[in-house]
Amino acid sequence: MSVLSIRRLPDPILNQPTHLVGRFDAPTQRFIDQMIATMRHHPRCVGLAAPQVGSRLRIAVMDASAHPKAGRTHGLLVLVNPVLGEPEAAEIRREGCLSIPAFTGDVRRATRVHLRAQDREGQAYERRLEGFEAVVAQHEVDHLNGKLFLDRVANLATDVFRRKTYL
Repeated sequence: MSVLSIRRLPDPILNQPTHLVGRFDAPTQRFIDQMIATMRHHPRCVGLAAPQVGSRLRIAVMDASAHPKAGRTHGLLVLVNPVLGEPEAAEIRREGCLSIPAFTGDVRRATRVHLRAQDREGQAYERRLEGFEAVVAQHEVDHLNGKLFLDRVANLATDVFRRKTYL
């Protein structure tokens, strides 16, 4: 499976909201497979949203299970037309992004969220996400809404840090 190219800031597609997916046909399935392959190609990458690979479809993939911060997870999740609701609690965590490889930032996120989405076949599902997995979902849904983690930091001068390497 081919690995897709990552779009980086200041690419304008990263700031544009996505379109709902209505067709779950063969091209959509291939695209989801390519997104999964691309996410897994990048070490420590736990999520990828369609705008990061140049698409305006409302699709993201995530799998936080191998990350040391993860705790309990649901494994690989394909998020088609996702909606997040019922945020609970919040904490500030450091986030990074393939589309902004030179920086990380401190972002306030809910530690528990309710996810409603469709799977790759279009079947609706719901999950209760907690901890790091909840943060990943919020980060990816932000991408689908045209937002970057830089839009969420409280102060660009004090909450954004130059990254030495992208692992």
